[in-house]
Amino acid sequence: MKMIKVILKPERFEFVKKALEDKGFISMTTSEVRGRGTQKGISLEYRGGLMTVDMLPKIQIEIVVKEKDVDVAITTITESARTGKIGDGKIFVIPVEKAIRIRTGEMEV
Repeated sequence: MKMIKVILKPERFEFVKKALEDKGFISMTTSEVRGRGTQKGISLEYRGGLMTVDMLPKIQIEIVVKEKDVDVAITTITESARTGKIGDGKIFVIPVEKAIRIRTGEMEV
């Protein structure tokens, strides 16, 4: 199993969620996070002055998928999150040794 961790623009979240659901990836955990990438934030004009915002709001999605489903999930996320502009986000793939359902004790390896 693999955990896919996605950091993306908040305005793309609903598109990604719907695309993942359409492909059968229903379970996910989401968090509102702040961060920055290589763009180092953005500059905004506020009350006539220039203000730099270096930690931008993002959404983090975590899903755990079977090894055989990783490429489908990544393609689905990439296609639905991409705007072609700086700050679209990043996908991380992390190995998961096992998962245990608390209610039943059922283990997936």
